[in-house]
Amino acid sequence: MGRGKLRIYLGAAPGVGKTYAMLSEGHRRVERGTDCVVAFVEHHDRPRTEVMLHGLEQIPRRTIAYRDTTFTEMDVDAVLARKPAVALVDELPHTNVPGSRNSKRWQDIEELLAAGIDVISTVNIQHLESLGDVVESITGVRQKETVPDEVVRRADQIELVDMSPQALRRRMAHGNIYKSDKVDAALSNYFRPGNLTALRELALLWTADRVDEYLQEYRTEHRVSKIWGSRERIVVGLTGGPEGRTLIRRAARLAEKGAGGEVLAVYIARSDGLTAASPKELAVQRTLVEDLGGTFHHVIGDDISSGLLEFARGVNATQIVLGVSRRRSWQYVFGPGVSATVARESGPDLDVHIVTHDEMAKGRGLPVARGAELGRSRTIWGWLTGIAGPALLTLLLGVAPDVGLANDVLLFLALTVAAALLGGLKPALASAAVGSLLLNYWFTPPLHELTIADPKNMVALVVFLGVAVAVASVVDLAARRTHQAARLRAEAETLSFLAGGVLRGETSLESLLERVRETFAMESVALLERREDSDPWSCVASVGVRQSDRPEDADVDMPVGDHLALALSGRVLPAEDRRVLGAFAAQAATVLERQRLVGEAEEARRLAEGNKIRTSLLAAVSHDLRTPLAGIKASVTSLRADDVEWSEEDRAELLEGIEDGADRLDHLVGNLLDVSRLETGTVTAVIRETDLDEVVPMALAGVPEGSVDLDIPETLPMVAVDRGLLERAVANIVENAVKYSPAGEPVLVAASALADRVELRVVDRGPGVPDVAKDRIFGAFQRYGDAPRGAGVGLGLAVARGFIEAMGGTVTAEDTPGGGLTMAVSLRMADGLPLSRAELPAATTM
Repeated sequence: MGRGKLRIYLGAAPGVGKTYAMLSEGHRRVERGTDCVVAFVEHHDRPRTEVMLHGLEQIPRRTIAYRDTTFTEMDVDAVLARKPAVALVDELPHTNVPGSRNSKRWQDIEELLAAGIDVISTVNIQHLESLGDVVESITGVRQKETVPDEVVRRADQIELVDMSPQALRRRMAHGNIYKSDKVDAALSNYFRPGNLTALRELALLWTADRVDEYLQEYRTEHRVSKIWGSRERIVVGLTGGPEGRTLIRRAARLAEKGAGGEVLAVYIARSDGLTAASPKELAVQRTLVEDLGGTFHHVIGDDISSGLLEFARGVNATQIVLGVSRRRSWQYVFGPGVSATVARESGPDLDVHIVTHDEMAKGRGLPVARGAELGRSRTIWGWLTGIAGPALLTLLLGVAPDVGLANDVLLFLALTVAAALLGGLKPALASAAVGSLLLNYWFTPPLHELTIADPKNMVALVVFLGVAVAVASVVDLAARRTHQAARLRAEAETLSFLAGGVLRGETSLESLLERVRETFAMESVALLERREDSDPWSCVASVGVRQSDRPEDADVDMPVGDHLALALSGRVLPAEDRRVLGAFAAQAATVLERQRLVGEAEEARRLAEGNKIRTSLLAAVSHDLRTPLAGIKASVTSLRADDVEWSEEDRAELLEGIEDGADRLDHLVGNLLDVSRLETGTVTAVIRETDLDEVVPMALAGVPEGSVDLDIPETLPMVAVDRGLLERAVANIVENAVKYSPAGEPVLVAASALADRVELRVVDRGPGVPDVAKDRIFGAFQRYGDAPRGAGVGLGLAVARGFIEAMGGTVTAEDTPGGGLTMAVSLRMADGLPLSRAELPAATTM
């Protein structure tokens, strides 16, 4: 009996139609004569889904009692006993009630598959275990029911059920997903357009990666070497030369022309380690390709052309981008070059782009190896081995039995190699010279003379001297390269950390100086500055003790330009360390300049905002403040007129006009003062635990009676806010909503808990605001649409956002389903813990 096959319908969010699609497939299987049953399907009271269950055999569920409550779960034993060909099992990541056969439903499905039953199931992208943190950062909700990614990956078929966020929200608003009493809360929380768009992208990307994996598996199983252009993959061949940047940018432009294009930059290094590539340039090119959304690969291969083609075919690339060779014309006598070879051997399924650049035909420079000191102790031991070693070996061979001239030569050669390993080339050459003289005098006939009777012995000594010099040179070079590689590795790690700090945007000057002090084992490091050559030095930043006030007083000083210097105290650095120190000094100057530019930009922004505020304030004073003043003055003048006899009704009407004008002036001046406080940063929030049902009703005192429906559950958790600021912010938002709501349509003010936040929503049925203007309406002196002059200076929402953000909250504008605008105010819970679900009280009308 073979294992059953698993088919999964994957969706981005609840309601996209996974269960409906699964049931539709079940009906198709039944119509084709397949024995298909419903093992477990939850229709969630959705009429269209419930209708799809008609006509399908349903396995009775198992009833389980848990904590005085009865639950139903899939009866695995009943399904196994029924043994259908296909079983429909909904909600793959579901957690079974304690007491069930397995703890998770996907484990139940594994049993069905092991019994040879095909299973069709459903899962949402947010329930995949590897995406838990990502989904939580998007939605603010941690998914408790998850399924291991490997379970879904092992499925024989994965089908994506896709739907646009707008269509899903319309389906929600029509009541096709949740009941009407839950629609508003769902649309304003989990089913926000941004959440749905991000989840949809996750689902599409995850599915695309799985499709790519399946394609690679198929190509491997069927040994397909021919490239299939299912997706544009562009391989960029890099040599480590400066032309690489041009090639990467050209490949990125090619990738942008096709949907889903991918750039893979590859550097082929020879296995012998001999290369003309610049590590610094390769690091720059790696950063560039990653910034452009591509990937960087380092491959070892003796044949550059074949290695590049093998890599391209291995990743199923469709195009290769190479640069015109940098070799000069006469160098082509050694071969056609990598570009020509790749183009000739690529075949018809792989396009090769050969790009011109500024470095072509200019020649390829060779790297210059710098010397490396082996250390004083090693040099001394090398000289002792090279000079005293041959003498001691001569004494030893003099008292030992004769082993023959050939063995004597090999022993002296071994001593020369040891001298090269310890002290380098010069001690080894000295050992070879001394060894050849001793061999001639003590071991070559005639003995005890510097003459050689037998020409064969002369050849042996000459060969010994030549081999000793050659071996000493190679061994010395290897020893120095090893020492140099260790030092360069340490420098590379230091410079890599420094470059990483630049990429991460680190701006702390003190932390950078502390890194310098630790790297070079110094007592103190200071960055000194002076404006002119004649001015005294001043310390910009420093770390450690006993810092130097002048570069001349420091043990090491590194100038940076004309007016900056890095001063280090503690010890004198060797010359080879100054290159790395220079990089640190340049970075310190860059960080200092960046800090100052940020400060200047912030000051310029503040001045510009202040100037904008002053300009708008003058415009407001010139019209909006004069309008109520004119009304007040006209009413007062009328009341003081001696030639008119006013009735009591007329006097009351004039006094009411004066009072209304004064109230408008008080409101406008209050908002102006609030904006001034926000701009100058003098708003200080006194955060305390507060109940929303105590603050929000007080904020509605300024709106007409019956214009607001209030729905604030008493069971909501307390929020951490400043009561006064919150009351003023809510009052401004509600007054704005009432102003634009049509007559007879009260504004809804409702609150709910979401994760560790409490959300207050002000919903109106007015004309709404286009998406492009939703953020602009929170600016100072902004009025939307055809709001009349004198209807306010446009400060209410600006003040509301400023006050809410001062308390650590947020306020955003969203569309109201069916028309209108919804202001969503998100506030922090006082205790940071969500409460359990509670029944909402009946809505009341203010």
